[in-house]
Amino acid sequence: MKITRSSSSNNAQYRMRTLTISVVLALAGCAPSNHSRVAESSNHTTQQFYGTDNPFVKEAVYFVMTDRFVDGDKTNNYPEQGGNLPSFDLPLYGDNGETANVGYLGGDLRGVLNNGQYISDMGFTAVWLTPVVDNPDQQFSGGEAIGFGGAFKDGGKSAYHGYWASNFYKIDEHYPSRDLDYKKYTSSMRDQHGLKTVFDVVANHGSPSFTMPVEQEKFGKLYDENDQLVADHQNKPPEKLDPNNPLHQFYHTTADIMQLSNLDEDNAQLRDYLINSYLYWIEQGADAFRIDTIKHVPHHFWQEMAARVRALHPNFFMFAESYDYSANFIAQHTLAKNGGISVLDFPGQKAITDVFESSSSDFSDLLPYLHLTHGPYANPYELTTFYDNHDMPRMNASDTGFIDANNWLFTSRGIPVVYQGSEIGFMRGKAEHQGNRNYLGQANVELAKTHPIHDALAGIANVRKSSPALQNGLQVNLEFKGDFASFYRVIQKGDIAQTALVLLNKSAKTHRFNISKFLDAGTWTEMRFKQDTQVIEQGESLIAKVPGHSVHVWVRDEKVINESLKAELARLMAFK
Repeated sequence: MKITRSSSSNNAQYRMRTLTISVVLALAGCAPSNHSRVAESSNHTTQQFYGTDNPFVKEAVYFVMTDRFVDGDKTNNYPEQGGNLPSFDLPLYGDNGETANVGYLGGDLRGVLNNGQYISDMGFTAVWLTPVVDNPDQQFSGGEAIGFGGAFKDGGKSAYHGYWASNFYKIDEHYPSRDLDYKKYTSSMRDQHGLKTVFDVVANHGSPSFTMPVEQEKFGKLYDENDQLVADHQNKPPEKLDPNNPLHQFYHTTADIMQLSNLDEDNAQLRDYLINSYLYWIEQGADAFRIDTIKHVPHHFWQEMAARVRALHPNFFMFAESYDYSANFIAQHTLAKNGGISVLDFPGQKAITDVFESSSSDFSDLLPYLHLTHGPYANPYELTTFYDNHDMPRMNASDTGFIDANNWLFTSRGIPVVYQGSEIGFMRGKAEHQGNRNYLGQANVELAKTHPIHDALAGIANVRKSSPALQNGLQVNLEFKGDFASFYRVIQKGDIAQTALVLLNKSAKTHRFNISKFLDAGTWTEMRFKQDTQVIEQGESLIAKVPGHSVHVWVRDEKVINESLKAELARLMAFK
């Protein structure tokens, strides 16, 4: 074993090239490439090992709550909007000086674009924004009043979150600037910072629609692309709606979520209204969809929606919130017959927080949610993985717990999604109305640039950004025990051949790893800290000392030659 030191980055050698593959068999791929990294003799084919054919797998997503990120343009704040039912800066007060807020606070597209380089430098390649479509302009006067720490109550809240659409075709006035509409925003994020945009769509509900003492403008109403009224709940409870009234026909006559209008997916005109609005936002630059509350709408809607979208935009990636901790339940959305829509990995979220919130946890507790074989998902590598978001308590971990969680998130299977502020442990442990959604602001963005969580996150996320194996390689687990985990990610597809050996240490002390199983001979380079290269001879082990709360990623840029590893990879290919 030969060890050398290298201070230069080898990132360039990991750049992926696009190759159209006409036929992919389960265990053996198409004719070999002419590129030296994978090519074999003309008499042989090259086995293909990879997670998915969907190109979105290479992305890493930074999740932004649009109104709560950064106020980049104060002219679109509208602090006086709402009259006697104001919608700006509506604080909720808890004990010990704690606060939350259910009013608009100023975040906008300009604030995100101004920090596009910050997001890109962290290693992210896409930004998911909460909905930016037009919402009502007042706080809701009906329902039960929300208080600090409350839940499932909408009384007194504004539509700062964006999920109360009144016009699915129009951007809300709080988000654009005079020189920055949504289309210019998406193109600027892409051209200036290399960032794709994930558009958040809703299909099961509109805005709060009944129990108001006096009917309010926009609440319970839907407008079309010409700003014409097409549906109106008229402040009536669902059971009082008249199926013969054209303005009531977009709604079910039964309630679903509190006082939100319950959209009727069986109405063909409503389906056209919604799906055509989604297509409109793709024309404005949306690169992917995140779907809200998918389980509240029957599969037939999503099958039609996905078919119509992908007829015009093949392979368009969509992932959905099906808030349930049963893998068998959420996996149903991923099946082709139900639209072939990926999901946020809620079982994974629970396992990740259980492990990284506790210093006495065991890495082996992460294994069950992966479902690398015999799993219910159409493809587990397409799932979006996360540890918290805006609808649940933020992860309540220490700084080192966040660092360890990110080291796992950006090396294991799936597409990582990180909620704004997690790079500083913002409002850790807090639920929605306890501060989870508090305004982040430019001051915290600047603070983050020297924060240890941010620094470690940027380190491992940028390794993934340059490594095809971490993005789309099959995951071959070695040992998960106590504070230590080791596994391979292997890709051999088209003109790419790369194996990444991931070594994770969540203890406080340096740990010595000795890896021999499935290990290929050749040159291995450590990419997280870019210091060591080991030349491994046949039969030797790779030995590495990984500091506490850290990760090593050892990369080999050659095709697989170890027959035992080939057999294991072929087995894994058969199960995805």
